[in-house]
Amino acid sequence: MIKKVSTLLIVGLILSLNSCKKEAKKEAKKEAQETVYASDVIPFFDHWKLVLGNGENAGIANNFENKDFFYTETDNSGKWVVFKAPNAGSTHGTSNNTRTELGQTKKWYPKTANDKLTATLKVMNVSATGDARVAASHAVVVGQIHSADKHENEPLKIFYKKFPGHTKGSVFWHYEINTAGEDNSGRWDFSTAVWGDDFSVVGETEDTYPEEPKDGIALGEEFSYEIEVKDGIMNLKFTSKGHETKTFTKNLIASEYTTKADIPDQTQKLFVPIGQDGVERKDAYTGEGCFFKLGAYNQTNGKSPEVNRNWCSGAETHGGDVQKQYADGNYAEVWFKTASIKVSDASVSNEEYFSKNDHK
Repeated sequence: MIKKVSTLLIVGLILSLNSCKKEAKKEAKKEAQETVYASDVIPFFDHWKLVLGNGENAGIANNFENKDFFYTETDNSGKWVVFKAPNAGSTHGTSNNTRTELGQTKKWYPKTANDKLTATLKVMNVSATGDARVAASHAVVVGQIHSADKHENEPLKIFYKKFPGHTKGSVFWHYEINTAGEDNSGRWDFSTAVWGDDFSVVGETEDTYPEEPKDGIALGEEFSYEIEVKDGIMNLKFTSKGHETKTFTKNLIASEYTTKADIPDQTQKLFVPIGQDGVERKDAYTGEGCFFKLGAYNQTNGKSPEVNRNWCSGAETHGGDVQKQYADGNYAEVWFKTASIKVSDASVSNEEYFSKNDHK
């Protein structure tokens, strides 16, 4: 009788353990199945390669996540794709700045283009530190048009910037000249405000801030952009609930800045004093393959402001330690809710751009 009871107990224990193992496997399988990838939220990743905040090209990002830089989140309004980039770490190409950003796998030529990018997003964090006199401090670029050829300049960068202590930040966009000649060191940006201020509004000292912008955008507040390039003209549209809709137009194939006399006052103030006083090719970006970018291109870095008063922030980087930067707010984080891309039939492969820049 004792042996029979013991045997039954042992058999029961084995069955119970097996049942627990099966349940654990089921739960693990269920949890794995419930992973929501960025490509589940915005199914357009076939058109992009993803560069991470450690400089790595992760390629086509279908069914991909990286918990440090690229993943999904859910809040009361739905699912979002998160792009996150520290103030310092390994960078992509020749840039001083880290990025977790999509780059289009095809390029198109402005003169024959019929291409479009749209996105709805909210910025969740910009760097907590940085020299307030430096125009790029506390800023992140959330969308771009980039040239793949020659100087690899940028006819469009869409910025969000918010100073510490302010509730509202600014959204503005930049046009970078496509510098005439072989020397690109004289290139400069012209900044246009959308909501709030433009790039040129900075602090008087390294730790004092200008007045908070009127009609600004708060961290966590949604806004949308549309970028369309057709027949050489770039059309921009910015929308946000409770804010005036703004539209802009820029010719990408005929320059406004072909002589020194054409250099605008804003550039005279920001760029000319540091030797960036170039002029643009007469035909601007004509003949150069251009492509879209989308994500979090952190504009705040740890380089000394003495190097460049517009782009070198002198911010905290903890020697490139990503987790330490994340712990005290020294990073950029942008959430995208929706996005779409229209690629024209005239577009061609952009592989050469990635092969040039992935190993720099």
